[in-house]
Amino acid sequence: MEKMENQNMGQQQEQQSQSEPEQNINENGSGNKDIEDNKPLAIIGYIIPILFFVPLLTDAKNSKFAKFHANQQLNLLLTGIAVKIIGTIIPFLGWFIILPFGSIFVIILVILGIINAAKGIEKPLPLVGGFNLIS
Repeated sequence: MEKMENQNMGQQQEQQSQSEPEQNINENGSGNKDIEDNKPLAIIGYIIPILFFVPLLTDAKNSKFAKFHANQQLNLLLTGIAVKIIGTIIPFLGWFIILPFGSIFVIILVILGIINAAKGIEKPLPLVGGFNLIS
């Protein structure tokens, strides 16, 4: 008898959980609608780095997801500029080590950023993503 009651309770709980609408929220609490609406704006700044500010000028300025990726894009742009300047100024070491390897590193970070934005993930980029320049 007790076993049947436990089964009935389990079935009722299962039916209740199936009837409730699911809210998909990513790791940092942004809703699914926010992510889907702003994915293109989050990706564009990785492809053309100087356009990191575009999400901040559109309706996406209130989007936590778009702001996060705009911040990542700004960090990436500044990293790319630093690699180019340092790699150009320092003779030999900069020309043959910093510039080529730094450029490859920046390209890898761009690819990671595009993948994260396309998947709807708010994951900081390695080494450079921890700085919060846009709040």
